Amino acid sequence: MSENYKRFQNKECEFFPCHKGIDNKDFNCLFCYCPLYLLKEDCGGNYKYDEASGIKDCSNCLIPHSKDAYDYIMSKINLVIERAKKE
Repeated sequence: MSENYKRFQNKECEFFPCHKGIDNKDFNCLFCYCPLYLLKEDCGGNYKYDEASGIKDCSNCLIPHSKDAYDYIMSKINLVIERAKKE
């Protein structure tokens, strides 16, 4: 069975690839804006908080652009939904 729905690339995007550290052939654009951002510390990614603004900086995180991004994000999507209901 095909699983092409789990991956997408937009090579015409002026930012492609927007993160370094993943081979271009494996780069996944499906989650250009990570749906796990609102999970804060529970996202599981490589993030930090900007000391001056307190804003979460995910620029060093490769999870949403990895080959296995779909499976990882879907494993946490119920937590995203629950948090969104509360806020």
